[in-house]
Amino acid sequence: MNAVAPSLTLVRRMKAPPARVFAAWIDPAVMAQWFGPHHTQVEEAEADARVGGTFRVVLREDNGARHQVGGTYQEIVPQERLVFSWAWHSTPERVSRVTVQFRPVPEGTEVTLTHDRFADADTAKRHTRGWTESLERQERLFAR
Repeated sequence: MNAVAPSLTLVRRMKAPPARVFAAWIDPAVMAQWFGPHHTQVEEAEADARVGGTFRVVLREDNGARHQVGGTYQEIVPQERLVFSWAWHSTPERVSRVTVQFRPVPEGTEVTLTHDRFADADTAKRHTRGWTESLERQERLFAR
């Protein structure tokens, strides 16, 4: 019997309505303001936000290292749910899945991010840090 692939789930509250928070996930100009861990900057971002469309982000670390990630949108329910595949350019065979749910709450939007189908626990751990820091950056963006 196969073991269940590792996954992670993070929940955050953003001080913005669901429409603005949802747009932050599919608008490359807004993605560039928050996407990636603290020690990175978005060098390039592209998104064709439709089912079957793709996204691509190039991150540059403070030390100059570059990383490219991308995927395909599998489900898009505006202001409610976004599902896309996720694969780093350096390991294209390791495809995982990201599901982001947006729920209106009195102070704005509750975002629940689930990233599953990781190849191993170490990869899940690294992505937990990356997504935690990305969501912290998104919280700061909406706190302005």
